[in-house]
Amino acid sequence: MHPILNKSCAILLLCMPLAAYAERADRDKPMHLEADQVLVDDAQQISTFTGNVQMIQGTMVIRGDKIVVIQYPDGFKHGTAWGQTASFRQKREGLDEYVEGYGERIEYDTRAETVDFFVRARVKRDLDDVRGDFITYSQKTEIFQVNSNKPSASDTTPKRVRAVFQPKPKTGAEPKPSEPLDIAPSQNITPPEPE
Repeated sequence: MHPILNKSCAILLLCMPLAAYAERADRDKPMHLEADQVLVDDAQQISTFTGNVQMIQGTMVIRGDKIVVIQYPDGFKHGTAWGQTASFRQKREGLDEYVEGYGERIEYDTRAETVDFFVRARVKRDLDDVRGDFITYSQKTEIFQVNSNKPSASDTTPKRVRAVFQPKPKTGAEPKPSEPLDIAPSQNITPPEPE
């Protein structure tokens, strides 16, 4: 289990089925990386990309100041992105909508099909917005888990998870407002004759 998840004091766990289904075809696409500089260690199968790095796999895009990619013998990869704010974006399956995430560190694991956001973590889908110290998004189960971190010794205030869920439009047909009636004087009415 991840060390942040082991902290027992003041942890708020919120499982939210945000129905943020990742584009399933992305996992079968090649991973493309672009950076100012790369250091490739073939013996260890570790590549370190630095300077305005962009990692693209299908509709998924991860950006950061530095990304380290480890390739395992079975072909799975693990990428870690760092940045003042590293970013993640991926299209939702069958929809013209994206999931976006931010953090000072983002980890993408192709074997577990998870994306983890650390430190000032934030995930947005449409107008919904979730924030915490650690957010994990499972592309397999399509669930976000959001955690606050244990307060430090100098700060005894428990940290909190924040979420804003916007109301969704109703699915039924909404009645349209009635059209205003045009009222105009009639040409057929004659004024009464004077007596």
